[in-house]
Parts: sequence; C-alpha cells; structure tokens
Amino acid sequence: MSSPTLPASADATEIAAHYSTDATQQPLLDRLLAALAADGADPQRPTITTLAPYDQFHGRGLDATRDIADQLAAHIRTGHHLLDIGCGIGGPARYFAQRFGCRVTGIDLTPEFCEVARALGELVQGTLAANGETALPEVRFELGNALAMPFAGASFDGAYSMNVSMNIADKAAFYREIHRVLRPGGWLMLSEIARGSADAAPPEFPTPWASTATGSFLATADETRDGLVQAGFEVVELRSTRAQALEFAALSRAAVARGELPPHRSVKLVHGDIGPQATTNSARALADGRVEPIEVLARRG
Repeated sequence: MSSPTLPASADATEIAAHYSTDATQQPLLDRLLAALAADGADPQRPTITTLAPYDQFHGRGLDATRDIADQLAAHIRTGHHLLDIGCGIGGPARYFAQRFGCRVTGIDLTPEFCEVARALGELVQGTLAANGETALPEVRFELGNALAMPFAGASFDGAYSMNVSMNIADKAAFYREIHRVLRPGGWLMLSEIARGSADAAPPEFPTPWASTATGSFLATADETRDGLVQAGFEVVELRSTRAQALEFAALSRAAVARGELPPHRSVKLVHGDIGPQATTNSARALADGRVEPIEVLARRG
C-alpha cells in the first residue's frame, strides 16, 4: 500500500489542538454525558436520537446527515463497507450503520474524538441490547490522517466526509488518497464549506473549523470539482446547500428566542467558551457570501 507524505503546510498538531479539550475543561465525554442528563436523557443509555444534537459535529447536524444519506440510498447495500473521513465523535457513522445495515470505519486526526466515538458506540450498543433491538453492524474508529490513511487500496465501497476539507491544504493529495482506498466504481460524498468565490474575503476567526486563518483552507466549488476530476473522479452532482443552511440557522434562532435549546449543540460542546463566537463568525460569513456550503457526489473511475 502506498500513501502520500504529509505536506509541510498542513499542521496536523494545530488542527488536532483546535478540536481537543484544553486543560481548563472537563474531558469531552464527561461534558457530553452531563449535557444529556441536563436534557432529561439517561446518559448511560443514549440513543442515536438523543445523541444527535451533540454527536453530529458539522453544519446542520443530523439534518445534513439525513440529506446525504437520502441521496446515497440507491448506492448503499446491506453489508457494504463505508469510510467516514473525519468522523468526529461518530454520529454519522452510527446513523449510516443503523439505517443501511452497513459496516462503517471512521478515521479522525483528533485522539479524543476517536476515544469518545468508541465510548458512545459501546453505550448505544448497550441501549439497543437493553431494548431488545438489533445491534449496530461493525462500526470502528481509527486515529489517522486523511492524507495517509492506514488502509489498503480498494478497501471501501463508498466514502463520505462532512466539514473536513476546510482543514486540508493539499486537497489534491486528499482526493488522491480517497481515490486510492475506494473500490473501482465506488462513490464519494463530500459535504463541505467552500469559499464563496476566488476573491472572497476569508471569514473572521475563530470558526467551528479553525481557531485562526492558519488552520483554514477553503476552496471554491469550481476548485473542488476540478480537483476531484484531476484525481480520477467523475463528478455526478455538485450543489449549493446555502438555502438549507440559512433556513436551519433561522429555525435555530427562533428556537432560542422561544427559550428552547437549539437543535445543533455540538459546537458549544466541543469548543466551550469560543463556541458562540465561532458560530456567529460562521453565520456571518454565510450571510455575506464569503462561504458557500456544498454537497458533491462523485464516483471513482
């Protein structure tokens, strides 16, 4: 198996630190379980539904995960092996495994994310067993870098990545590495934050994906398409999800105005005190057109 070396411009340590718990906070798992208890859920018997506000760590949360799952329903078969690139704490992987009866392997650069993903997986399996429900198929989480994945070539039937490429400078290497680990004909779904235009100003920082500009690498939608094609993918569809993102933001603000919890609470959970500012900066960049959320379905040639 061959993998590209990591480019000097991608500071993996800085990126992992952005997502990791600092010394002033409780461990992430403890904070998450406390949040579930505050919601009135049993933290020792979580379900995929009760975890969703916290373990879907990407724009629009579970709504976005359902969106891409709906688009992929015709491509996924029971027993397929999927790759979740930048799996976070495992919400999408567990959702895909339960919905489609498929195996999922997640990979992430942040050690704490992998540890929490595994712990939550064990708790969810315990909940299913206690309720007499079918256990999830195999869902694994591995520590690793998306530019040098620890998998043999042609290992996966399909792959998806949600809000990950914004941290990757060498997108050509990223796309080539995904191409390598997919089987011929395998599909790739990207749900990402793109740059609004080639001359668009960068967002203000922090954002949910970067503390400073040195950890943010946004590409335009056209650059994303071109990079995938150059890596050997056929781009089946590329669409903006700007309207959906704006609607989700409006619904979230309305919920807060009514005194309710917002439906997506993972940014505050993961980032603590900087979470509100990161969310505000991201929302402002979306409203100004400096960023554009996109979904891309591609197929490996």
